[in-house]
Amino acid sequence: MSLDGLSVYEVGGAVRDRLLGLPVTERDWVVVGATAEMMVARGFKPVGRDFPVFLHPDTGEEYALARTERKTGPGYHGFSVCADPSVTLEEDLSRRDLTINAIAARPDGTLIDPYNGQADIAARRLRHVTEAFREDPVRILRLARFAARFADLGFAVDEQTRALCRDMVDAGEVANLVAERVWQETQKALISDSPAVFIRVLRDCGALAVLYPEVDCLFGIPQPPRHHPEIDSGEHVLLAMDQAVGLECNLAERFAVLVHDLGKGLTPAAELPRHRGHEEAGVPLVEALCERLRVSSECRDLARAVTRYHLQCHRIRELRASSILALLEGLDAFRRPARLESFLKACEADYRGRLGLADRPYPQAAFLRDCLRRCRTLSADAFIERGLTGPAIGEAIHNARIAAIQTGIDTQP
Repeated sequence: MSLDGLSVYEVGGAVRDRLLGLPVTERDWVVVGATAEMMVARGFKPVGRDFPVFLHPDTGEEYALARTERKTGPGYHGFSVCADPSVTLEEDLSRRDLTINAIAARPDGTLIDPYNGQADIAARRLRHVTEAFREDPVRILRLARFAARFADLGFAVDEQTRALCRDMVDAGEVANLVAERVWQETQKALISDSPAVFIRVLRDCGALAVLYPEVDCLFGIPQPPRHHPEIDSGEHVLLAMDQAVGLECNLAERFAVLVHDLGKGLTPAAELPRHRGHEEAGVPLVEALCERLRVSSECRDLARAVTRYHLQCHRIRELRASSILALLEGLDAFRRPARLESFLKACEADYRGRLGLADRPYPQAAFLRDCLRRCRTLSADAFIERGLTGPAIGEAIHNARIAAIQTGIDTQP
């Protein structure tokens, strides 16, 4: 495509996904030989804050001027951008993160691939384009995310790229990442088909210890083999995340699974492999992590609930009726029944995320749903008709709910 002497190329994910036989959901373009003024004169709307990006006036697709970047300081924002008409397509592609993302397509469909991205696609290899990769720590997150996204296609991180990431972590670059970008990339990874791979890649290069130290420290902490044949607490979390994928958990549910056992990282060595009280101990850690990374309130609230109550859910048949009611109230299940469903999915992923026990049924979920259903059949009207008023009505409903739950306990096989 040419616009009055300007050369326009399709780049990035659309080209990559087409080569992989995946559906293309959005397209990005790079324009060579243009200035911002020339783009605006053609009706393009500028939207880039840090570098010149424009929206097509008809399609709304993004068009970026070809650019180069020069490292000027630490972290994600420490760059100087050059986007003048002299920048070539090859120079623009050289600043991209991975070779599979550094392929461009001409208007006739022919490919421009100066960094052998097609060969890496064929080899199922995630490899950095140039040494410039080390200048932006976000690229470590993106590498881990792509590893998670394409794990089912057989992609793996190139060993030289893996070593480069370790060097970046050792140099302190990852500590400069802004919270919003860490959470943004984490969200995308969590909803992939292999979110556990995201954690493994970050841990392998040392980035997990910087970004998610509460998760990283779980690896190597033992659990009772009778309940956790995998023994390692970190491995249990990854197995549970695999289960969350199979249960088609949403983002909030998957995040809750990721952080539900953070309290085990605080267990004194003398008490291992048991983790008495790890549920309550983990709640402040979840809250601090969410505050640090500015995690959404939906994800934070569910994670807090799963952390605090997951063991009670697993042992629901051992609880008294009054304790089950307290659990339902603590989950705010009467006002927010959908929250209970998310809680139960996360708990089931945790319960089944154990070596050799992935196919275990989870009847606890159906039982707790039945308890809520029985309680919701009760109405204040019957107690008002009996002449009760004020706090007496609430007390009567409370006692009736306990009785209803007890009936469920007595009648369940």
